[in-house]
Amino acid sequence: MPRPPRAGEAFGIYHALNRANLRATIFHKEGDYLAFEKILGEGLERYQIELLCYQLMPNHYHLVLRPLVSGELSRFMKWIGGTHTMRYHAHYHTQGLGHVYQQRFKSFPIQSDEHFLVACRYVERNALRAGLVTSAELWRWGSLWRWLQKPEPIPKLLSAWPIPRLPNWTQLVNEALSDAELEAVRRCAHRGQPYGDETWTESVARRMNLESTMRPRGRPRKSLPTRKPK
Repeated sequence: MPRPPRAGEAFGIYHALNRANLRATIFHKEGDYLAFEKILGEGLERYQIELLCYQLMPNHYHLVLRPLVSGELSRFMKWIGGTHTMRYHAHYHTQGLGHVYQQRFKSFPIQSDEHFLVACRYVERNALRAGLVTSAELWRWGSLWRWLQKPEPIPKLLSAWPIPRLPNWTQLVNEALSDAELEAVRRCAHRGQPYGDETWTESVARRMNLESTMRPRGRPRKSLPTRKPK
């Protein structure tokens, strides 16, 4: 099955993610997380893109990004993945022992309204949902913890959001998403489908040639021929 085209319009908002090959651990210790945050900082200096939200997990990561130039999302993500892979192999002496990541990154566009807030809640509560911490803001390797530090630690990674956080943002992140919200974000992440209201989603899918992400997966069921009565 052909892969859907990569979306990446200027000033759009995108959730990008990638997982380790065979879901193996790639962040083994504090230094690994710090090294990846350093790569993020270098990438943000090299490319015209803004990081709005992120979370690093032991075997994968989530980034919510806003490219300022069309095509910059793919260039940024390719550089991040390639640089991390090269430095990971050099540090752990694993060159030639297999891929670090299971495939190219996945991404999907997000509408800049309450859908953006839901997507950020999904990202920032990832460690809590996995049982790694008792409160989302305690996970050191994500944007919620970093946003709560004043001033933001070096390297500075976060850009202003397109819409303001709600006043009780930390509390909201600690509250579970509804089943419908969780299923919708996961479906969009898996398929590359735009995440927003119906009108926006259909418009974006047409404009970005993402209609294939909206169709049901699998072969259409064959209809049996009807028999004529004897």
